[in-house]
Amino acid sequence: MKKVVTFGEVMLRLATPNYERFGQSNSLISTFGGGEANVAVSLANYGIPVSFVTRLPKNDIAKVCTQELRGLGVDVNQIVYGGERIGIYFLETGAVSRASKVIYDRSNSAISEIKTGMIDWEKVFENASWFHWTGITPAISQSAAEVCLEAIKVANNKGITVSTDLNFRKNLWKYGKKASEVMPSLVEGCDVILGNEEDAAMALNIHPEGIDVTTGHLDAEAYLSVSQQIMKRFPRCQKVITTLRGSVSANHNSWSGVLYDGKELFQSPVYQITHIVDRVGGGDSFMGGLIYGLLTYTDSPQKALNFAVAASCLKHTIHGDYNRVTIDEVEKLMAGDASGRVSR
Repeated sequence: MKKVVTFGEVMLRLATPNYERFGQSNSLISTFGGGEANVAVSLANYGIPVSFVTRLPKNDIAKVCTQELRGLGVDVNQIVYGGERIGIYFLETGAVSRASKVIYDRSNSAISEIKTGMIDWEKVFENASWFHWTGITPAISQSAAEVCLEAIKVANNKGITVSTDLNFRKNLWKYGKKASEVMPSLVEGCDVILGNEEDAAMALNIHPEGIDVTTGHLDAEAYLSVSQQIMKRFPRCQKVITTLRGSVSANHNSWSGVLYDGKELFQSPVYQITHIVDRVGGGDSFMGGLIYGLLTYTDSPQKALNFAVAASCLKHTIHGDYNRVTIDEVEKLMAGDASGRVSR
């Protein structure tokens, strides 16, 4: 099987334990995570050959990071080195009515200073069939956006499937350009697009037609409208996918998704995740499951969508950014076994 390539920033994650607040915790749990790295780990768990590309400084923290990814089955041989630091994010996990909180410390990270020409994309894409990036990467810096576009163009020339998670993050777009000024030229090269109505509005200036999203209620009509507009504006796109999260509390979410292939709108089952352990990385685990599903269940968009939703449902039970679940566990949940009984 040909490999999947993902490109983006991986960060050191420092989280308070046991739902503690920043002001009361005297220790932080260190792990690593980042959108495209999280997707890579999911795919590696499912047995898909996957290569993660980024830029890291040459120091011990970056070494620990690459060792961890390699140990999880991700190829890190195409990572380039330079710069002074790895990005950091601090996480305070919420509970019940108190929301989780993230504080970023990623300015001047190694990847934010990446330049075109630093990565040999022709070499990176040897024996690759899929390339994945997210809207977080072009939000980091102008030069990161340029490298992302550089990669997309090479992938397009090679006939490689390109996917994106629009992933709009308003706190990251700080270098003088709006997401809607940068993202469209990148999305033009994409075959598979994941994003909700806010992502579409802020990154692509696309809004549901004739539907008021401020009412707090969105039905299939809204997602169909956005999906059709995306496909019309970006004719290369073959599939538009949306995750649907209903937040009852910090510990209880409903979770599902829809997929539009230009002809039909597929809807997944709805899961009630009533005791969330860690929701960070939930969207990335969905994307990892979706790529696996589209590569595996080639004749069934419905099954690919259902796999993605079930995989990301399970991710909410796992500490850390990475989704450490198996195909068997996901397929068991897809089949309706949500009992959680001990496997002996």
